[in-house]
Amino acid sequence: MDRMTIKDGVENVQLLPAINDDHGGVVVELNEHMDPANFLIRLKTSMSQWTLQGKRGVWIKLPIHLVNLVETAVKEGFCYHHAEPDYLMLVNWIPETTNTIPANATHRVGVGAVVLNDKREILVVQEKNGRLRGSGIWKIPTGIVEEGEEISEGVIREVKEETGIDTEFVEVLAFRQWHKVFFGKSDLFFMCMMRALSFDIEIQELEIEAAKWMPLEEFGAQPSAQVEGSLMRYIYRLCKAKVNKDYTGFSPQPVTSFFSDKPSRIYLNTRDLN
Repeated sequence: MDRMTIKDGVENVQLLPAINDDHGGVVVELNEHMDPANFLIRLKTSMSQWTLQGKRGVWIKLPIHLVNLVETAVKEGFCYHHAEPDYLMLVNWIPETTNTIPANATHRVGVGAVVLNDKREILVVQEKNGRLRGSGIWKIPTGIVEEGEEISEGVIREVKEETGIDTEFVEVLAFRQWHKVFFGKSDLFFMCMMRALSFDIEIQELEIEAAKWMPLEEFGAQPSAQVEGSLMRYIYRLCKAKVNKDYTGFSPQPVTSFFSDKPSRIYLNTRDLN
């Protein structure tokens, strides 16, 4: 562990445990209990050392059991960056230059499932909660992609959870960007074409009021699908185009990266590409 001597008479001050990041900064991860007074001395000493070393951004990851240290860090110039259920991330930009620290995540990812059967029927639901509760509007199953989950995986899960229907992912038909939605964040919504693998509906009673297979023309006849430029209108038009085989969306293909060995996928129009 790094130690150093400072001029005010306090010797052998232990620096905070830190590792270098890829952008000229350091990341501090604390786990052991520490009282605020000791933390303040170590933080001041560490910041002096990192400043001399020309470090830029300093990140401090505080687990929830060290919440008593937040006030001390904030008084020393640290700001909140983001929080998760079990930790809070603080950050401080050292140099007197433009702060290039990236903002916290700005978007969440939503998915909607277009599931058609061979009778020209579309799988639709009515929600128990949210803005459409009690509206009588029939809509496609939708939901939020979970952390670390592929779009193609998330939409399969959402359809199964809401309706009990097993599906296979086919392609992304379209996507929409919507701003200032969830605590000021933006929303990316991917409309996905799915292939039904089962047909017997079992609704998720906690969130879904009803679900059924609806004739495509009946879905398009709803007032909400008659408004030109509305999302429901585009969903109906895309469904008709798919039934007529006039539209090709984006299918996932595995892709490698120079920066990571983690598996990833690119979504593209394979028909026109080939």
